[in-house]
Amino acid sequence: MKTKTFIASAIVLCMVTSCSKPLSTGIRIENLDTTAIPQNDFYQFACGGWMANHPLTAEYSRFGTFDELGLRNLEQVNGLITEIAEKSHPQGSVAQKIGDFYNMAMDTARRNSEGIAPLQVTLDEIAAISSRDELSAKLGAAMEYGLFAMYVEADPANSTMNILNESQAGYALGEKEYYFDEDEHTTAIREAYIKHIARMFALFGYDDAEQRAQTVFRLEKRLAGAALNNVELRDPIANYNKISMAELQEMVPQIEWNTFFAAMNIHTDSVNIGQKRHLQECGKLLAEEPLEDIKTLFAWQAIDGAAGYLSDEVYMAHFDFYGRVLSGSEEPRPLWKRAVGIVEGTLGEAVGEMYVQKYFPEKNKQRMLNLVHNLQKAFGERIEALSWMSDETKAKALEKLNTMTIKIGYPDKWRDYTKLDVNPADSYYANVQRAAKFEQEYSLSYLDKPVDKEKWYMFPQTVNAYYNPSANEICFPAGILQYPFFDMSADDAFNYGAIGVVIGHEMTHGFDDMGCQFDKDGNLNNWWTAEDKANFDARTKVMEEYFNGIEVAPGVHANGAFTLGENIADHGGLQISYQAFSNLMRQSGQMSDSAGFTPQQRFFLAYANVWAGNIRPEEVLKRTKSDSHSLGRWRVNGALPQIAAWYDAWAVDETSPLFVPTEKRVSIW
Repeated sequence: MKTKTFIASAIVLCMVTSCSKPLSTGIRIENLDTTAIPQNDFYQFACGGWMANHPLTAEYSRFGTFDELGLRNLEQVNGLITEIAEKSHPQGSVAQKIGDFYNMAMDTARRNSEGIAPLQVTLDEIAAISSRDELSAKLGAAMEYGLFAMYVEADPANSTMNILNESQAGYALGEKEYYFDEDEHTTAIREAYIKHIARMFALFGYDDAEQRAQTVFRLEKRLAGAALNNVELRDPIANYNKISMAELQEMVPQIEWNTFFAAMNIHTDSVNIGQKRHLQECGKLLAEEPLEDIKTLFAWQAIDGAAGYLSDEVYMAHFDFYGRVLSGSEEPRPLWKRAVGIVEGTLGEAVGEMYVQKYFPEKNKQRMLNLVHNLQKAFGERIEALSWMSDETKAKALEKLNTMTIKIGYPDKWRDYTKLDVNPADSYYANVQRAAKFEQEYSLSYLDKPVDKEKWYMFPQTVNAYYNPSANEICFPAGILQYPFFDMSADDAFNYGAIGVVIGHEMTHGFDDMGCQFDKDGNLNNWWTAEDKANFDARTKVMEEYFNGIEVAPGVHANGAFTLGENIADHGGLQISYQAFSNLMRQSGQMSDSAGFTPQQRFFLAYANVWAGNIRPEEVLKRTKSDSHSLGRWRVNGALPQIAAWYDAWAVDETSPLFVPTEKRVSIW
């Protein structure tokens, strides 16, 4: 089976027995805790050494292997950027934009001398709003504040065309539970947040800061109350409501939509309203709340959004809540990391082009393509062998799998940054706002146009990967194709256990509880028989309930419904990659034991080490509310007990606290 990007003359990977230079096991003994019993706590056994050797520093609320690799990449990117920033370059060149943006980000002396002045123009404009009639135009034109978001992406029902999409926003804590849950921790977060708002208003010279803080929280709570929660947001059908502009005007009459879209320079005849109830509540809020209260909310949103780009005093006040209170960090990120972050966020593909030229050899891409091909084959075998799925649905599943597009390393064409104006004569904040406007205009340039199938949604230097259901594509940037995920010098037991499972994970997203609702062309379209979908739902329910039973902190359980898609993907990735690895061993000969472990054991050690990390208690609670991924410990100790091959490799029996009886294990893909 081939995909659009599969290279027919696949590279044959050398095994230990056939290479002139033997491959390593990839397993680093210092990462293990050999005092732990793997059958009792596999995460501690596989990751305990790494955790002991990487204690949390004051900067981090969580630090894991992802972060370790991300830091290494960040240092490499910083080297590329600083080399540029130390020299002068022609005005308008990409190098000039990168260098000037970085230097502005590093110039705290200038920001401290400017104080809050860069934001004052915006705050004055908000204060000058004199009637509700102005609100539609102000909301459309504003970059600094708003109650909902507008962006362009593929139409879920017609994946070849881009449409305008709306989504809920307007409440700074992000998760609606922070506004309503009554547990001690959440209550303390709320109280600290209100104090933080008051502190920020005071820093900006408002003499009624405490009153304004109460106003902001009341309005944000109103918006959050109408918002969907994270589980509800995972339903792609419920969040697809394509309507005409006339229907939008009727649905939310409090906003003059022609005026709003004219201010955004948008001309279209339809929009997908992601969360109808929330948008209707936005309209009611604009009509019902005192105008001065609405202006206070807008002012807060502008202050909150600008805090990272103003004086040290403002930045530290911002960090004290979002970093210390919400996440448990003790110190902010060093200035150079923040500077690299803003350059990457603004000119990410330009930086990525430099990165791959220096750090991503072509041979890595070829080996990845071979891994992907082998996993596609293994996934197809697993689909064909399913006992719970009919032949009719299997045929559709295989068709979707075989047409999946593969993107590895970096895009074939690079983004043009010509229209981005970076001018150091203006304030750092003004440049950040101009960059945000540039990004918005870039997104809107695709409106009502065919989807660009070559477009990437991550930068090449990013340590991550994704599946895009609207394009039925998987993408693996160059940044993640390094140890501990991928090691050109390591054998297949390691690479199939690490990056192989990541590949399988992204493939499985096309067949998780959300991805399975999109067809091979990326359209929301049911390709299941009713009986097969019922069987699938029953099997995913086992996964949901298993994770609901995991206690992540005293009295706090994982959210199995929220993390369901990622847990299904972990499960599928493990099953698919292990089968591909087993196929390879059958074809090429059994690999030998090494470093005291069998090849099968090394596969699972490599997988587990990907999730090694330390995390603060505050961050555990935050991520349980906000992160669709399970915590690292449970991506190991929760995922592996569902995998029969893990029991066989590590001789796990019913005496193990991790043991799950066969009939109660998850069995999907």
